Amino acid sequence: MHFRPLHDRVLVRRIDAEEKTAGGIIIPDTAKEKPQEGEVIAAGPGGRNEQGQLVPLDVKVGDRVLFGKWSGTEVKIDGQDLLIMKESDLLGVVEHHGKLKKAA
Repeated sequence: MHFRPLHDRVLVRRIDAEEKTAGGIIIPDTAKEKPQEGEVIAAGPGGRNEQGQLVPLDVKVGDRVLFGKWSGTEVKIDGQDLLIMKESDLLGVVEHHGKLKKAA
């Protein structure tokens, strides 16, 4: 099945958090929080402004995004747990440039 969000909505797949802490402690499934990072799977065409003109979205398919803990509506499409949310519920796009350095 193919899903196309309407207006300024996006379809997001959660990206699982690490199963170990930085100190090497393994976190059991029951203690894990739902990840707040995901990948945009599909995006609508955009919203309309007061003049009726189409305003395109800032995110595109493939972007890694951060969102609020309680953002979006959980849905199951083709056996996958996904989120549908408005672009305004997204907090930002995660961009990876090179390797991250450890804090000293």
